[in-house]
Amino acid sequence: MVDAVVTVFLEKTLNILEEKGRTVSDYRKQLEDLQSELKLMQSFLKDAERQKRTNETLRTLVAHLRELVYEAEDILVDCQLADGDDGNEQRSSNAWLSRLHPARVPLQYKKSKRLQEINERIKKIKSQVEPYFKFRTPSNVGRDNGTDRWSSPVYDHTQVVGLEGDKRKIKEWLFRSNESQLLIMAFVGMGGLGKTTIAQEVFNDKEIEHRFERRIWVSVSQTFTEEQIMRSILRNLGDASVGDDIGTLLRKIQQYLLGKRYLIVMDDVWDKNLSWWDKIYQGLPRGQGGSVIVTTRSESVAKRVQARDDKTHRPELLSPDNSWLLFCNVAFAANDGTCERPELEDVGKEIVTKCKGLPLTIKAVGGLLLCKDHVYHEWRRIAEHFQDELRGNTSETDNVMSSLQLSYDELPSHLKSCILTLSLYPEDCVIPKQQLVHGWIGEGFVMWRNGRSATESGEDCFSGLTNRCLIEVVDKTYSGTIITCKIHDMVRDLVIDIAKKDLFSNPEGLNCRHLGISGNFDEKQIKVNHKLRGVVSTTKTGEVNKLNSDLAKKFTDCKYLRVLDISKSIFDAPLSEILDEIASLQHLACLSLSNTHPLIQFPRSMEDLHNLQILDASYCQNLKQLQPCIVLFKKLLVLDMTNCGSLECFPKGIGSLVKLEVLLGFKPARSNNGCKLSEVKNLTNLRKLGLSLTRGDQIEEEELDSLINLSKLMSISINCYDSYGDDLITKIDALTPPHQLHELSLQFYPGKSSPSWLSPHKLPMLRYMSICSGNLVKMQEPFWGNENTHWRIEGLMLSSLSDLDMDWEVLQQSMPYLRTVTANWCPELESFAIEDVGFRGGVWMKTPLHRT
Repeated sequence: MVDAVVTVFLEKTLNILEEKGRTVSDYRKQLEDLQSELKLMQSFLKDAERQKRTNETLRTLVAHLRELVYEAEDILVDCQLADGDDGNEQRSSNAWLSRLHPARVPLQYKKSKRLQEINERIKKIKSQVEPYFKFRTPSNVGRDNGTDRWSSPVYDHTQVVGLEGDKRKIKEWLFRSNESQLLIMAFVGMGGLGKTTIAQEVFNDKEIEHRFERRIWVSVSQTFTEEQIMRSILRNLGDASVGDDIGTLLRKIQQYLLGKRYLIVMDDVWDKNLSWWDKIYQGLPRGQGGSVIVTTRSESVAKRVQARDDKTHRPELLSPDNSWLLFCNVAFAANDGTCERPELEDVGKEIVTKCKGLPLTIKAVGGLLLCKDHVYHEWRRIAEHFQDELRGNTSETDNVMSSLQLSYDELPSHLKSCILTLSLYPEDCVIPKQQLVHGWIGEGFVMWRNGRSATESGEDCFSGLTNRCLIEVVDKTYSGTIITCKIHDMVRDLVIDIAKKDLFSNPEGLNCRHLGISGNFDEKQIKVNHKLRGVVSTTKTGEVNKLNSDLAKKFTDCKYLRVLDISKSIFDAPLSEILDEIASLQHLACLSLSNTHPLIQFPRSMEDLHNLQILDASYCQNLKQLQPCIVLFKKLLVLDMTNCGSLECFPKGIGSLVKLEVLLGFKPARSNNGCKLSEVKNLTNLRKLGLSLTRGDQIEEEELDSLINLSKLMSISINCYDSYGDDLITKIDALTPPHQLHELSLQFYPGKSSPSWLSPHKLPMLRYMSICSGNLVKMQEPFWGNENTHWRIEGLMLSSLSDLDMDWEVLQQSMPYLRTVTANWCPELESFAIEDVGFRGGVWMKTPLHRT
């Protein structure tokens, strides 16, 4: 991973040196020398990544280089902070005077001397490896050229190949089962064979959904306890079950399932400890058509759970034809799965043959080639590297791991750091995409390219990993935006192994730079590890971290911390007291306090966090005020206060945060004592805006055009929860959104008819629209357009609108580009081509689905 560390450092150094040297004038010579040496070393670092796996000397030298670059990067941030590079004009204008202060001179000398020493040590490392490598200046000096062919999602993860027979067989077992007995089925096979995919296909099938009144999916990790499995089942049934003992948990499960036809999937069961199975098995109700599917790599597990041999499914390897089809679906996803270059077909089929019919291997190599140039010599190079990785491997498991190792080796440098972040999460963890992207931005892993914003570039990194099939998509919004993801166990095994060797992270959290915290967190990991750069809450969905105040205060001892994410945590004291020493974290760039309790106000010492770029306090219902110091964070890119119900308004001066790209949960002040909507005019880099509007006096007449000139704004969400007064409807109706808007969300809109600006004439570029809850009855005439003006909308969501009346045919006429419609709890939409639209509803999709 040292090539990733060097690339990130060079990017930061280059950006700073391009700023005319104001912030690093005292250290410019040393930084330029260091930059020059590392540029030359970039030429061999990728090769070194491969060779160090078998060369102990090289492994040691690369490890030393990594530690030196980390230290140089810390000095670089210290230089910026000491010189006042925080965006504060008053502070920066006096920076040259502060550098002459007597107290600063020893610090300058010390850091300058240390940079010289680092330079000398790096030169020595270079001389030690020079006999084995030829150094050359890269063609794109200093900039990482590992950019992807596709920066947006291309491969559709919902596609499956060759599983139709498997699915049909399992459905027959389920439909023909003796309902007086409990049906136990087992799917047995090696990792990467598709067991979970088959189970998902069955679980999500419409006929299965209609047959079973209760469907429960439990991901069973190797470390799961009996209690955790029971709680997971109950969470699937909508019961948090906090504080109950095991006996009570089991009785609750029985009560929920009694008299119901149910299907339970126990995914990825290991044979290390199956003591939990007997108790759960005995407690499941019989005589009503209950069924259990267990997926496992072990035949002994299938026998232990009492699955009969005729109800044990052993998935087969994909046939050559299906292997090639799956490969094409991934590698040529941007061309609807069609290979149009004959010269690539031969080498492609050669690669597919080496995959031996294993779906995970095929997808990994296909995703790698999707992101490479589609030219013969590049594909041939990959084929040869794949052959090198396979050499000496005899088992199918080794084959899978070789393909994953190749995928990692071929990643652009910055994406190597990004994917190693996933080593922090426990098995089968569903991971919020936003948490990953924010952490990557905070640590500096995200490379800003081609004028794209930081948040866009972070999304590009995520797409780079999903397109390569290294990250699996779990949940999407109606518009196709990915919300959550996970990684396959074998991908996780690989990244944990690499992260441990490179001191990125390890399961013990010791002598490494990144740490995941969850409910069983050991505070010793903080006590002895002051090298930490990232602390991330990795607790699973529906669970919380319970952390004591003494432990939390230790976070502030890690002075090089750049990401502090303690979301989904409960503390035994107010956070403003626990984090009172947070000012010591001068390097902190990302702070997430989302879903923490009790957070009533931020600590006053936050005002010194001049390096902060991301601040997330969403879903903190007790948060009553934001410290005025927030307006001093001139580097702030993301400010998220979504669902902070007790927050009255934002402080004055938010409009000075001109780098803001995402502002969510913004509640304009009703008086001049807080931030008014007019300040948003100044946020010209804003891409995403979430407004919380409850009263008409939050918007003054002269503020109605505050949004019109925000030329980069792509998404607006207006939430009117708990609103009152007809004047709010009038004010919203008079607002003027920017014409280039891409996505619009209206939640709890109080008006009975749609806003007058909600029309294809006013919003000609709108692609996605969501209207959820509220009093809407009909759409105003402009909404329907005319023969010359039609909506360009592709995705529409209508939810919990009990009075809304709309005709399906008229809707389709006004939205000719419509591809998906999600509708539920809308009883008046009887004409919609969606079954059960007045209740749980569903999704209508245009077929065939053409990619645009």
